[in-house]
Amino acid sequence: MRVHELEIAGLKLENNVFLAPMAGYTNYPFRKMCRGLGAGLAFNEMVSCKGLAFGSEDSKRILYTGEDESPKAVQIFGSVPVLMRATCESEELSKFDLIDINMGCPMPKIVRNGEGNALMENPKLAEQIISECCKSGKRIAVKFRVGVKEGDRRAAEFAKLCEGAGACMITVHGRTRDKIYAGPVDFEQIREAKEAVKIPVIGNGGVWNDKDARKMFDRTGVDGVMIARAALYRPQVFAEILEREETPFSELFPVQLKETKELYGEHFACVFMRKMAAFYLKGRRGAAEWKRKLFTAETTEEVEKYAAEIFGGSEGTPFETR
Repeated sequence: MRVHELEIAGLKLENNVFLAPMAGYTNYPFRKMCRGLGAGLAFNEMVSCKGLAFGSEDSKRILYTGEDESPKAVQIFGSVPVLMRATCESEELSKFDLIDINMGCPMPKIVRNGEGNALMENPKLAEQIISECCKSGKRIAVKFRVGVKEGDRRAAEFAKLCEGAGACMITVHGRTRDKIYAGPVDFEQIREAKEAVKIPVIGNGGVWNDKDARKMFDRTGVDGVMIARAALYRPQVFAEILEREETPFSELFPVQLKETKELYGEHFACVFMRKMAAFYLKGRRGAAEWKRKLFTAETTEEVEKYAAEIFGGSEGTPFETR
């Protein structure tokens, strides 16, 4: 295992095991929980530069971060260089220590707009975007995939483009766009990207536990790993990789529920925490029946009651509120 402190353009991090930005999920309470379990850096979910420019309330909600969250990292997406630079220079992003540009999202609605992974097919524009964002004076990172379709070998070339344009870190997802989040990870291309540049390279894709993290480090030589979907099912994955004590869901869930409700309100917390409880049920006996019950819950109190029965405590007794 190659867990260690990491420095990115003068930004010192406790360790090199990161939480990926995930649209709809990596809100402040979730990030706080993952940081508490050991994540060295946790990204706000990606925010649209266009949405922020037009005053989208949803974009502003996405950018919420607590005073106790340090360092702070956020991911942006877009395709207009000047607008993306303006976003980096905006007051809303002034609190962030690291800004990551999304050039990996494979979702059709993003790609059709020439954003996300579509930028790998337009390297000239990608380079211009990175260069403009770097003019903001902020630390700029880039997250991209190894290619667009099976057989593509773009990782090393694109890594050099990012470094040349001024990026201080890159994250390489080891799958092509057409694979979305399925299939084997191309460790060889991640390794080639690592060997092509001098800036820190983070490996992403297929890391579900400490064994997978070790494989990523050993086969690619990356400077760190980024955890995505695994954290949704078991945020304790950070503690496992860092060889720390794993806090049980019976302690994690009520705190996450309480903080989510306080920050986003009853309705959002009820819907969001039903989904999170369903994720946390993965692999448990009777999961299907518990999910059915969870999705009938119409209040956070009901969600809490079911979660208490699922994850521990006396049957039917809600977690103690803290």
